Amino acid sequence: MKIIVEANIPYMRGLLEPFGTVDYLPADAITADAVKPANALFVRTRTHCNRSLLDGSNVEFIATATIGTDHIDLDYCQSAGIDIYNAPGCNAPAVAQYVFATIGRFLSGRSPEGIAIGVVGVGNVGSIVARWGERLGMHVLRCDPPRQKREQSATFVALEAIAREAEIITFHTPLTKTGENPTWHLADENFLNKLGTCRLLLNSARGGVVDNGALSRFLDRSQMKAAIDCWENEPNINRELLDKTFVATPHIAGYSAEGKARATAMALAGFERHFGVTIPNKPIVSAPPKGADINSIEEVIASYNPLIDTACLKASPSTFELQRNNYKLRHETSNTQC
Repeated sequence: MKIIVEANIPYMRGLLEPFGTVDYLPADAITADAVKPANALFVRTRTHCNRSLLDGSNVEFIATATIGTDHIDLDYCQSAGIDIYNAPGCNAPAVAQYVFATIGRFLSGRSPEGIAIGVVGVGNVGSIVARWGERLGMHVLRCDPPRQKREQSATFVALEAIAREAEIITFHTPLTKTGENPTWHLADENFLNKLGTCRLLLNSARGGVVDNGALSRFLDRSQMKAAIDCWENEPNINRELLDKTFVATPHIAGYSAEGKARATAMALAGFERHFGVTIPNKPIVSAPPKGADINSIEEVIASYNPLIDTACLKASPSTFELQRNNYKLRHETSNTQC
């Protein structure tokens, strides 16, 4: 068996060698020629798994060590008989940590109690953000049209209500361009112009959820602050928007040691299921996958400072990918002694 592993996926080396030949390649080296003899791929978001990469290859299995699959052409893979595995929720506690560490720096000593926070997308990440917000005494507004339709619950509100009422808005949706509730450019010029009391907008979901050009123009005429971890056109990000942000990071909100270990373990579990094998010594994570219950925003602030990463990115935006690939994994709030 021929296996290709994206070289920046941690905790992988030495685990798959009993099952075949393993090549560890940087993302830009995972080309159609490299992939052609491979039976299995382990990738991240930088590898676009589509017809141009996979056509004529031996690939039957792809695992992405990420929560999302928008870099994978699922329709093509289904038609080609390629099984896809991802790692939903693997980094959810780390992203929640990023959100509240940013909120804590923004509040600068002010209590979060009573502040209205709009959580757009209440899945694995958004559920933790909402739960932590309530523990801190915040007024949590949840927006998730697909869940609202499924559950017929009155706990959800419309996006327009969040635009009107929330002082802090944070996005946690997948990126979709079709269907009943597309999320591409969910925060566009029209949405931004409807903002009433918003003082901080965060995007740690997918770059295309927020129209980066529209946000940059809006910040020119607004006192609102923006915290952006996921950008359009990564790694060639909007430099004008970068200069205007309060927090700007190179797509590392979910980069915790625990989250990475969960993602790798989930990808390897997919390999086991597909090929009917058992991999010894898979990563084991003791931290709770749904995040610990925080007691104060101070403990989150103590666990991570996003302003340090912001200074690095603003000083050298051309090294976005280098900073992301060489990021020193932090520990989640639940695994940090404060």
